[in-house]
Amino acid sequence: MNRESQWTIYRTRFLVRARQLTQPLAFTDALGREQSGQPGDYLVEFSDGMRRITNQALFEDIYVPLAGTQFATGLLHSPETRHRATA
Repeated sequence: MNRESQWTIYRTRFLVRARQLTQPLAFTDALGREQSGQPGDYLVEFSDGMRRITNQALFEDIYVPLAGTQFATGLLHSPETRHRATA
């Protein structure tokens, strides 16, 4: 995965941060589950810090990017940033 790629904020019922994979990625998550994905899939980070890989078709069917948030890296973790974003 390209470490220089920026996170983009997406929404469904909850906000998540995600980045699209540019190369294969595999890891074991905090719950001991094996996660793996191919280029085009998405690495998704939830507000509790958990990360999961979701295939491209499913991700793009469910999530809608929030406008203007591609570079808002602290949006999920900073109440100050959240407050300014909604004001």
